Amino acid sequence: MEVEAAQPRPRTSHIRLVFWAAFVAAIAAVNYASRLSGGRGGGKGVSHQEVYSYSTFAGGTVIYAVWLGIVLLIVVDRFDLLALRRPRRWRRTVGLSTSVVVAILLWEQVVSALPLPESPGQEQGITNVPWEPKHAGAFAANLFLFAVIAPFVEELTFRGSGQSLLGFLGRWPSIVLVGVAFGLAHGLLEALLVLVPFGIGLAWLRDRTNSVVPGMFVHALFNATALVLIVVS
Repeated sequence: MEVEAAQPRPRTSHIRLVFWAAFVAAIAAVNYASRLSGGRGGGKGVSHQEVYSYSTFAGGTVIYAVWLGIVLLIVVDRFDLLALRRPRRWRRTVGLSTSVVVAILLWEQVVSALPLPESPGQEQGITNVPWEPKHAGAFAANLFLFAVIAPFVEELTFRGSGQSLLGFLGRWPSIVLVGVAFGLAHGLLEALLVLVPFGIGLAWLRDRTNSVVPGMFVHALFNATALVLIVVS
């Protein structure tokens, strides 16, 4: 009886990395162009109307669907590059995730004390709006967009495919480059002081757990908290 030889695992193609880098660069270029033109791109937060608008949810969902489709095309037949799997050990994962959350919160306090021309929060358009119960449905939809859909797609993009494709450079170069790419993709300046360390922290978490799932939860926590604070502060 003949035993079929195991097929060697395909190597990560640098062509995929070229397409990934081009895609991330395009996102950053669009956001920076929108920021320079005074539009609501560049990572700007949602306005009073947008917080309570179903069109924000619909438009954002379409954008993230296209975004995810492109990422899936980049990793087609190598979906293992997304690192969408269970963490190695859940108890250890919770501890590592908590350490990332605490570190980022402490770093945000340091950044907030710096004499910047514009604080990261102001640059992102994070301003308080009054709570309107009659628009609770639209707010819930947008909360789902920013706290579930956005973290899912962005983590698969950066800490998933991106970190896997950059892995040949070594652990820390890939972690740092993913963090920088994540920050630049938002099209902001002062906020890079928070976004880049945040991206690095999530990349470190992905490296230690061998999964993007913990980062999705941490990312979702920060996004959800920011959106909720807009209407309760």
